[in-house]
Amino acid sequence: MKALILSGGKGTRLRPLTYSGAKQLVPVANKPIIFYCIENIVQAGIKELGIIISPETGQEIKDTVGDGSTWDIRIEYITQDVPGGLAHAIKTAQGFLKDYPFIMYLGDNLIGTRISEFIEKFRNNSPDALILLKEVDNPKQFGVAEVSKGGKVIKLVEKPDVPPSNLALVGIYIFSSNIHGAIEKIKPSKRGELEITDAIQELIKMKRNVESFILDTWWLDTGKKDDLLTANAIVLDKWLKESINGTVDDTNRITGRLAVGKGSVIKNSTIRGPVIIGNDTRIENSFVGPHTSIGNKVKITKSSVEHSVVMDESELMDIERIEESLIGRRVKIFSNHSMHKALRLMLGDDSVVEV
Repeated sequence: MKALILSGGKGTRLRPLTYSGAKQLVPVANKPIIFYCIENIVQAGIKELGIIISPETGQEIKDTVGDGSTWDIRIEYITQDVPGGLAHAIKTAQGFLKDYPFIMYLGDNLIGTRISEFIEKFRNNSPDALILLKEVDNPKQFGVAEVSKGGKVIKLVEKPDVPPSNLALVGIYIFSSNIHGAIEKIKPSKRGELEITDAIQELIKMKRNVESFILDTWWLDTGKKDDLLTANAIVLDKWLKESINGTVDDTNRITGRLAVGKGSVIKNSTIRGPVIIGNDTRIENSFVGPHTSIGNKVKITKSSVEHSVVMDESELMDIERIEESLIGRRVKIFSNHSMHKALRLMLGDDSVVEV
């Protein structure tokens, strides 16, 4: 079995961060989202991985992920010249996939379990598609599956007005090589893309076996700011291991789990975990609240931050309170101490400021 991670797209829901970087590289608990996908695939014993990239952000993903030697696997990068849909991505990768069964993983999705059991069901039952589903409260916002009592998929509907169930499609699928023939039979949707739901529906029309697997743990699509912060909080809650590799002296008040990277210094501050702090970061006379990830070479002075992600080389100074915020790389936020109080901003396209 091979694996295919989709890491193209423009990441419009995470702008302005994604103007300068790939959404799959935004950190959750100080680790790029795509690394969680890769690790889950590696833990399932898969050794050959294709990564779909776009011309705009592909080189950054290559530079960050590398050739696969970090995980002792082989990685092949496949450029999707236009964002033509998930089925188009499979079509683009057909030379890599050949006739192998494969797992397709959207590179901005996180789930709270390993995929080994999912793969085992596919190997035992040998369907042409095995779709990961999750019960949701708002099925109108998702692709939704109608499933028989035995778990066979009867029909897929994209964002239906009247959902046939509350089972949403998680961005993880396993296919046999017969998916390629199904993709050849479908036409672009109204938005001009080859939809994976149409391809799976074609498999059903071809009388192929399409089965489901219900996910019983958490699943998050990290494509939006609030979902990414929720993912950050859950990963810190569930998976953070305490580790102090920097300098944390007795002037601090520490509660909860804390991970501190090499070269980092924390002085005269209050830290309430779970909190992760990267390398060569300095925090002084500040408060860092729970569910916060702080990157490398960050400076926080006389400030308060919680339930947030602060990325590399950013600086907070004299900020009374920041919460539920996603702060990009090399951002500077500081207080105006002059008698004339005013907001002075330089904001890029699609920025959001709440004051």
